[in-house]
Amino acid sequence: FLTRELLLFLRTASHVGKKSRSSFFFFWNAGLLELSLGKFRNVLLNQTNPVEAVIRNIASNVTVVIFQVHAQQNSVNPSANSSGTGVDKGLISILRPQQSVCTWYLRSLDANQVLSTAISIPYMEKDPIPGGCNLEFDLEVDPNIYLDYTLVDIHIKFAPANLGYARGANPPACDSGTGQNSRWRLRYDVYQYFLPENNLSEMVLMSHIRKMSEVQSIKANGVKMLTLTTDDKTNVYFSSLPGQGVIYNVIVWDPLWNTSAAYIPVHTYACSFVDLVDNCSSLSKLSTKIFFTVLAVLGLFTCFFGHRFWKTDLFFMGFIITGFFSFVFITRVTGLGYDVRLILTAVAGIIGGLLLVASWWRFGSVLLCMLLIGLVLGFLFSSVVFFTPLGDYRVFRDDVVFWVTFSSIALMIPVLFVGCPRILNLLACGIIGSYSVVLAIACYIYTSLAYITLDLLRRILNDYFSRAYTNVPFQTNDFIILAVWIMLALSGVTVQLRRERSEVSFPPHPYLIWKREKERRSTNILDPSHHIRPLRERIHSKLLQIKEVFQKEQPAGERTPLLL
Repeated sequence: FLTRELLLFLRTASHVGKKSRSSFFFFWNAGLLELSLGKFRNVLLNQTNPVEAVIRNIASNVTVVIFQVHAQQNSVNPSANSSGTGVDKGLISILRPQQSVCTWYLRSLDANQVLSTAISIPYMEKDPIPGGCNLEFDLEVDPNIYLDYTLVDIHIKFAPANLGYARGANPPACDSGTGQNSRWRLRYDVYQYFLPENNLSEMVLMSHIRKMSEVQSIKANGVKMLTLTTDDKTNVYFSSLPGQGVIYNVIVWDPLWNTSAAYIPVHTYACSFVDLVDNCSSLSKLSTKIFFTVLAVLGLFTCFFGHRFWKTDLFFMGFIITGFFSFVFITRVTGLGYDVRLILTAVAGIIGGLLLVASWWRFGSVLLCMLLIGLVLGFLFSSVVFFTPLGDYRVFRDDVVFWVTFSSIALMIPVLFVGCPRILNLLACGIIGSYSVVLAIACYIYTSLAYITLDLLRRILNDYFSRAYTNVPFQTNDFIILAVWIMLALSGVTVQLRRERSEVSFPPHPYLIWKREKERRSTNILDPSHHIRPLRERIHSKLLQIKEVFQKEQPAGERTPLLL
């Protein structure tokens, strides 16, 4: 019979091109899966009826076969002489002399049908054996990569490899020495591959995980993140990208024989498919959407009118400064929930914005205001610099080096523009105001541009985030949103520059104007404003007028009843 999942798959596969369509094939009725070396086969698994996977006619020069099976979210269980369970799981078969057939058994741990894809990859006697020197995990020889994730980072770890050897021979000792004739000469290249953005389809995962399973395809499609030696620990950290699919794999390379072998790729979306709230399909909370949407409206106004409405500009920048540091402080010292922290951040931001406006009204210091605005722009500029591949350089793993460099770049902006504060303010209004729109878009559609500032916030809030590699995908959505950001920033700066070129650079000191007007009213009795009643009396008079509106009108004339 054809299950509903199979029909759905067939409808999806009908849209695939002729070249790729030939590789999508199912065995669903006999419980037998015939494999060919290096060829992927898709299969539906369930809990009750195991599928027997068989590969025949293995060449005599093949010494090791790595069998692996992948599913999107449901765990699968391949087994032979040993077994393992996970969404990306595999076993390694060390072939005996004259052996030409290998058999494995597959089933899922879910009662429903689970779509999966399987492949067996051969290696020769000079190829290194992934996981051949395993001392940490359950399998004797474990080619699997183990992955854990949080909302902040992703941690992958794997067992060290061993040197290859011929059929029937004893494996090289893992602790026989550290010379060039031991496993210590091996090198490990860690690769990363991003799935298409905003796509959680099973079929997309199945088609792309093929690109990260064999050595040559990994080198052609993946991004090499780092190289580990045998002296290094075999675990790596990456920044977490909830909702964005990513595949990791490791290639172990033997420099003496110039041979390589690949571990079993592992994937994650850094989120849950089954949670009712905050699942992979709806990551942004309602409070986050409201907060950044309101911020984007204010930012868009500042982008085009910030310099003319100077106090609004100050309020916006003060809100950003105070809100950012308040969120960091509240998160560090309290255990409040996210929504409560965001509300407190908004309140603190409003207070900070009003205080900056009040300080301008009282002291009128353009230099102080532009220093703060310049630091906000410098903060964003420095974040952009470390958002590039420069941020993944090993030297910046050290917090002292990172923060000194970051602060120097941020301070460079107000220093460079100290002689032209109006240009600095126009640039800050255009760039920062338009970036707030990008953050609002990120609440509804995934974009990597949000991580320009989010990764920095993670580094401040988490003591160990410095060890994580912060590479992110840059795909079609990101190019479109980047173009929107640039267009808004250029438009905002250009419009304000043309409109303000004939105006004074900054408005006059408000407190001095108020004080001058007050003195003038108190000394000039001919000025009508001199005879204006005090504010307290005027408010009292207005309240009486409002009270009279709600009073019942009293009838005129005789008030006693007439006698009959």
